Amino acid sequence: MRKLFLLLVTLLLSSNIFAQEQIISELEFSGVKKTKENFLRRLLKTKPNTTFDSLLVVKDVERLKRLPGIANATYELLGEGEEVKLLYRVEENFTIIPGLRIATANDGSFAYRLSVFEFNLFGNNQLLGAFYEKNVFNSYGAFWEHPFLFSDKIGVGLNYQNVTTQEPVFFEEGDKNYRFNSEMFEGALLLSPNFNNEIELGAIYAKEQYLFEEENPLPNRPISLKADKLIYKGVYRYVDLDIDYQYFDGITSEFTGQYVNFLSGDAPGEQFLNSFLSLRNDFIYYKKIKNRGNWATRLRLAAAFGNEDSPFAPFTLDNQLNIRGVGNTVDRGTAAIVLNTEYRHTLFEKGWFVVQGNAFVDAGTWRKPGEDFSQLFDGSATRLYPGVGFRLTHKRIFNAVFRLDYGFGIGSEATNGIVFGIGQYF
Repeated sequence: MRKLFLLLVTLLLSSNIFAQEQIISELEFSGVKKTKENFLRRLLKTKPNTTFDSLLVVKDVERLKRLPGIANATYELLGEGEEVKLLYRVEENFTIIPGLRIATANDGSFAYRLSVFEFNLFGNNQLLGAFYEKNVFNSYGAFWEHPFLFSDKIGVGLNYQNVTTQEPVFFEEGDKNYRFNSEMFEGALLLSPNFNNEIELGAIYAKEQYLFEEENPLPNRPISLKADKLIYKGVYRYVDLDIDYQYFDGITSEFTGQYVNFLSGDAPGEQFLNSFLSLRNDFIYYKKIKNRGNWATRLRLAAAFGNEDSPFAPFTLDNQLNIRGVGNTVDRGTAAIVLNTEYRHTLFEKGWFVVQGNAFVDAGTWRKPGEDFSQLFDGSATRLYPGVGFRLTHKRIFNAVFRLDYGFGIGSEATNGIVFGIGQYF
């Protein structure tokens, strides 16, 4: 019996040693058309003439699936014996994406946003895009990012935006609409130190102006405000996701810190648009439920320090940002706690086409300007919106998810509303 046990142990160790000694003689790719093979080879941690490591290869596959240009990826070992070829099978995404968003502006007029973005420029997952928006006034912007410009860990991003909107400002005496303009240029260094961690370090130069254009201004309230700002921005992102087309399993956490430094401006701008610190963290948990279900939950914590009394507060309550069905920019705050949770279920799937139904609950609470943090917990500024919706998805076009949700407000002054857009809500 003892001899049999020793024989089994010897065979097990021998097989493990043999498996560990398999050498990858060559890396090959199939299904690659637009994406450059040299770019993929630079990203992968597995290299030719190294020992096969299944855990490392699995991580490489996950890294491929996170790229905008890749819809799905698998691997296969070709050959037997000590030397094998490693084949990555890749399905590419279509990555030139037009966008259309339709909404109702704050003055009740028709608002829309047109955009086009290329997420795999030159086959190395550069981003290039622009947008035009009509939301009472005209806005436009352009974006460029090369996350892997210098290496597989270091890249850059640049963008310019000129945004003009009608913004409600909530004073104690009543609500008033201002014409808001922000012209800003941003540059950022993009860092990917390892598989799970991403960092952005950047700065934004912004020129902001609020102009009151209605009749009957409020006494002792500003008619116009101007401010030039230099914003220092840092983002830390942790990603541990298993992606299988429309299904996600794992967690992401994104922390954004901004110090908004007031450089110059007029007297009202210095009073109401002064320097402050803004902190926000989004934690998202995804769980695949059996074969067709996906549960997703997002917890957002946000707070600003240094402008607690300003009615021009940085965090807005809005359909597109946090609470579906609540309306467009219906409130502002200097701190917020928001919880979004939803269950998505695949109702129909054939080839590249997927239909999902979903049920959700959005809840949030805000600290209004001039109030203490205790307002976040006393129920006076809490919103609760359950709802239902559906998604139409193209599995091989990056972020091609048409989303429509209907939120039902709970409470005597609550509203109901439809929200739709491109991409999952979170």
